[in-house]
Amino acid sequence: MNDFQQLSRRNLLISLAATTGLAVLPLPALAATRSRRRVGFVLSGEQFPVTELIRYGEAAQRAGFEIVWTSDHFQPWQANEGHSSFSWATLAALSQRAPGITMGTGVTCPTYRYNPAVVAEAFATLGQLAPGRVFLGVGTGEALNEQAAGAGWGKYPERAERLIEAIGIIRRLWTGQNLTQKGKYWDVTSARLYDLPSQPVPIYVAANGPKSAHLAGRYGDGWITDLKLLKDATVRKAFEDGVRAQGKSLGEMEVILETFAVNGSPAEARQGAELWRFLKKAWQPGYLTNPDPVDIQRRAEKEINLDDIVKDWIVGTDPVLHIRRLTEMFEAGANTVFVHSPQKDQLAFIDWYGKQILPHFKA
Repeated sequence: MNDFQQLSRRNLLISLAATTGLAVLPLPALAATRSRRRVGFVLSGEQFPVTELIRYGEAAQRAGFEIVWTSDHFQPWQANEGHSSFSWATLAALSQRAPGITMGTGVTCPTYRYNPAVVAEAFATLGQLAPGRVFLGVGTGEALNEQAAGAGWGKYPERAERLIEAIGIIRRLWTGQNLTQKGKYWDVTSARLYDLPSQPVPIYVAANGPKSAHLAGRYGDGWITDLKLLKDATVRKAFEDGVRAQGKSLGEMEVILETFAVNGSPAEARQGAELWRFLKKAWQPGYLTNPDPVDIQRRAEKEINLDDIVKDWIVGTDPVLHIRRLTEMFEAGANTVFVHSPQKDQLAFIDWYGKQILPHFKA
């Protein structure tokens, strides 16, 4: 059984468990599909237009980044970020312009504005454009995307149920089987994907608390989180319990972090942080549940100090500092760390990282 068949079989079992409650038997770890100590770059769809994102993706490949993701938003978090292009189109174009880099979303929410069957079709197609180089990042969403687009919004228990059901539909459609399923949120009738990804498309689940971490462990191929939560014993145990509950091996799970980084002074970092003030309260009421980027920006400027944002970033021109902080994340248990620069000159940052930082981790 090859890697694609093995992952397809495991994904089918996971999807059946999501819809029937059946246990999943353990399968061997897919070591060949998991990179370790991989540094990625964030293509910030909130901060730059699509034409620039494609240029930055090409530059990231030249610099030696192994993987990129782009945000999947209907609107930016703050109005002053200024952009929000359709991420799937960005990835499709980039797949042809940067044929050596792995790419995906950070993250798509197949919970309200996207029907999971359409998500399955989109990423199956991307999987043909970039065989073996596509992943799907998923999460429970934010009101500024789901509610603002007229697709509805619910409390966390409903959003979590929707995500589990959506993952099940996506995985089953990726097997190529004909699917008829009456669900709590979606009914799928005689659905089949005729063009499947030529290699497996892993699903990574964003999670910021014990309940969602358990969900990520149980239904995902990996966990997207931050360093603080990765080090939190309660949250990490919830993730690990979810992995074991599904009969999977911790060794086959991807653990993904995102970190902001600035090749410059604290003053330059604070300038970039003007666009990302909301981060400190992103998952709190008034932000997560707010459909209006203008109001989110207004709240953030009133409630959040810039220094409270940048203190968690990697800020400085000394490569040793960046290497040390990234190493800390890997040693905490991450397999992939995405570097997100808020600086205007993305090409200069990418080039600097490629020359000064990435060779250390490739060695």
